[in-house]
Amino acid sequence: MKRYPIATAAVCLGLLLVGLENSEAVDGFAARAREQAEEAPAARRVPAMEAVEAAVRLVTGEEQEADRSETLRKIQAEAEKRREAPVNARIDPVWKAVPGYNGLEVDVEATMQLAEEQGYREPLKLVYKEIPPAIGLDQLGAQPIYMGNPKKKMAALMVNVAWGDEFLEPLLATLRQEGVHATFFFDGMWLKKNAETARRILSEGHEAGNHAYSHKDMSKLDRMGNRNEISKTEALLTGGVGVKNKLFAPPSGDYSQTTVQVAHELKLRTILWTLDTVDWKKPEPSSIVRKVEAKVAPGTLILMHPTSSSSAALKGMIQAIRSKGLALGTVSEVISPERVPEVESTRQ
Repeated sequence: MKRYPIATAAVCLGLLLVGLENSEAVDGFAARAREQAEEAPAARRVPAMEAVEAAVRLVTGEEQEADRSETLRKIQAEAEKRREAPVNARIDPVWKAVPGYNGLEVDVEATMQLAEEQGYREPLKLVYKEIPPAIGLDQLGAQPIYMGNPKKKMAALMVNVAWGDEFLEPLLATLRQEGVHATFFFDGMWLKKNAETARRILSEGHEAGNHAYSHKDMSKLDRMGNRNEISKTEALLTGGVGVKNKLFAPPSGDYSQTTVQVAHELKLRTILWTLDTVDWKKPEPSSIVRKVEAKVAPGTLILMHPTSSSSAALKGMIQAIRSKGLALGTVSEVISPERVPEVESTRQ
């Protein structure tokens, strides 16, 4: 066993005492102790230096472990307070399939890793992770969807396109200016003649959907009739536009359970709407804006068409939706369980 000088032992004891108060003091004290050890007689220099380094390792090791334990305790306490449980998808007697919504909790392991990298400095930066619900839309089977989850602070504009291009361009210009992406449901007969326009719409970041082929009342068709209407437009979306589609909006909102089942078999979700602009009746644009402002809420799907009324009202609609603290996204984004961080409260 090595024997160290009494003076060196005193240095070690000093390091321990100072180190228990703060790490900066340890660094300064250790530097001075190393200088003294270097000045020791040759015979004592190495043992003295070893003693200093051993003391520094002891103090800093104990200090880091204490910091780690205290930091872990704080993170676990915050995680307990801040956890938000996920919301399961469900079938509502009025709104049919209501999507689920991811929960949120502190990722303790990732937060600890970040704290270690930052030397356990305050304030702690918490890392979050989303927790998926136990029940999602896929588990609800063949059900129509009228809205997103009412906890999701997002709304979507769904534009049914079956005839006419006159007001499509100004509508697209407003969406472009406002940085909004909408979902366009294309009628097959229109799409067959306007595939290039559809491709351009999608190139601007908008989403495509299936609006059947010839705008028939789907509830009056048998299984084969429903399949033909949906499949013909789906072939145009896939082959002519290059879209892997997931959404189907029945013309005029008319459908039967057979319609929904056929769409489900074709891997499509049947989409209806929460709020209708009724723009085909050519109301005053200001009345559309007032209606949206009064009725829009988290998860709302807003039905419109490329008409003169909606085209003129669109900017006001977007402003009204944003004034409610809601983000705007595509239908797929609204009905997904993913959270909307840009409109949720800032988290530390």
